[in-house]
Amino acid sequence: MQELEPYFVAQTRHIGDFSLGYQYMWYDALKPAYAILEGCLVIREFFAGKCYYHFPLSLTGDIGAEMRAVAALEEGSRDTGERVHYTNVPRERLPLLTARYAEMLVTNSRRWRDYLYEANDFKNYPGKKYAGQRNHVHKFCKLYPDWAFTEVSSSDMGAVEAFIRAYEGVQRAKGELLADEELDEVYAVLPRLKQLHMQAGVLTVGGKVVGFSAGERCGDMIVVHIEKALREYEGAYPFLAMQFALKFCGEGVRYLNRMDDAGDLGLRKSKLQYGPCELVDKFNVTPKRAIDFIMRLPSLRTERLELRPVADADKAAYARLAGDVERNKYWGYDWRSERKKRPADSYFLRSAREDFAKRREMPLGVYLSDMLIGEAVLHRFGYDARAEIGVRLLPEYEGMGYAREAVRGYTEYAFSRMNLETVEAKCYKENARSRAMLLAAGMRPCGEDGTFYYFRRTPEM
Repeated sequence: MQELEPYFVAQTRHIGDFSLGYQYMWYDALKPAYAILEGCLVIREFFAGKCYYHFPLSLTGDIGAEMRAVAALEEGSRDTGERVHYTNVPRERLPLLTARYAEMLVTNSRRWRDYLYEANDFKNYPGKKYAGQRNHVHKFCKLYPDWAFTEVSSSDMGAVEAFIRAYEGVQRAKGELLADEELDEVYAVLPRLKQLHMQAGVLTVGGKVVGFSAGERCGDMIVVHIEKALREYEGAYPFLAMQFALKFCGEGVRYLNRMDDAGDLGLRKSKLQYGPCELVDKFNVTPKRAIDFIMRLPSLRTERLELRPVADADKAAYARLAGDVERNKYWGYDWRSERKKRPADSYFLRSAREDFAKRREMPLGVYLSDMLIGEAVLHRFGYDARAEIGVRLLPEYEGMGYAREAVRGYTEYAFSRMNLETVEAKCYKENARSRAMLLAAGMRPCGEDGTFYYFRRTPEM
């Protein structure tokens, strides 16, 4: 919390998800984790079985740093194979992603947009549009003249918890998972209001708690995380909202963010009746890679070879290729990491097909006169029109230029048919034969580290 809080306090995006209270309240449901990349906060969460990255949040609004963090996420996804899905992309950052990606899926679900209000409007409900709220406030004051609204202290917590238990029946009666989860999170937050730096108030009538609200300062807004009132007290909700604004929306607070409606039409109607000045866009963006547009593996010919999907009839030869532990140390694969004993031949071919089905890689068999002699693979697809290539051959077919021919042919296919801009490769430093093959195939050296030599090729090379 100490590391995240400065980012939330400084944020100007007006998105309620970028707040300490939200992240804490929905921790169990979303399983968030975070990293600091290029000086930016990046939160990862899981929703409906998908992994999402919140768009990077800079302390100072540094757009360059945010886009460098985006690049770091992309590069990390190449290593893990995990797809990149962005969430909470603010409208002003969307054009940057549009320019970055050739194609992407963009959504902006109505149910998750935050309702943003002018804080001063809640202090006196001015004008015709707030006539209904003013009437409710007047009625509340008339019916319950012994009301009081005070900032919550530690001595109030027992009464507040009792109030939430009284309110619970209404919430649970909705029979909705999100409603139940939200109430569970309210219980979790109550003993930690001070730790979460929340501003909280309690509304009483004759000493009885009839309303409770809590929010968090983020930039020039307060995010209202909790607002509960007993509906049998007429006008309690608009009166509670007014008193919260009067008490806590002081100097520098221009807006109230009252979060989304989660698709609840009753809640939507209520939030709209308060006249939001903005429904805050929260875009979800899923960029596409070249492999995402390949519906089936291709077949292509070179001077001597054919590269095509491995046939069922060749599963034994493919298993010999993929199951050779000693030779595959240069491939970066060892079936023993997954199985205690050597699996059946069909296992290796099935795994390769699953990798394509999940769009992790494009494996093609290398055929010589209808005989499987090796495999060529495009993998580690990037979101910037990049991929890595690798070739492995059965030992009896090495040294004849087949690997070089397969690399060159598959690379040219990647440029001409998949619109890739860069094909990369690497080899272990001790694998001199592989290094010579990549150079002969037209790959250019582009770096090295303690383990690998790195190569790349672009269409103009």
